[in-house]
Amino acid sequence: MKKTLLAEFTARQGAEDEVARLIRDYALKVREEVGNLVFDVYTKAAAPRAFWIFEVYRDEDAFQAHLKAPYGGPFNAALVPLIEEEASVLTFLDPVT
Repeated sequence: MKKTLLAEFTARQGAEDEVARLIRDYALKVREEVGNLVFDVYTKAAAPRAFWIFEVYRDEDAFQAHLKAPYGGPFNAALVPLIEEEASVLTFLDPVT
């Protein structure tokens, strides 16, 4: 079964551009992962410091491989001081079929 999630975080005031640059660079790498099907990055229209990332992986194994990718740790380490939350807030989604 596909692994689908929404990752959310809010850039600190003045850090929006740096957060956008970091997530764009990270997205390029994630999209190259064999098991990644979707990695779409959005900002909320009414609150442009709010970032939402919609992610879909082939299955749980693909998601676990994503978590172990060598560029994930450095990305998160660079991101954390730039956002209001302690880390990205993850919401796992199940399809309604």
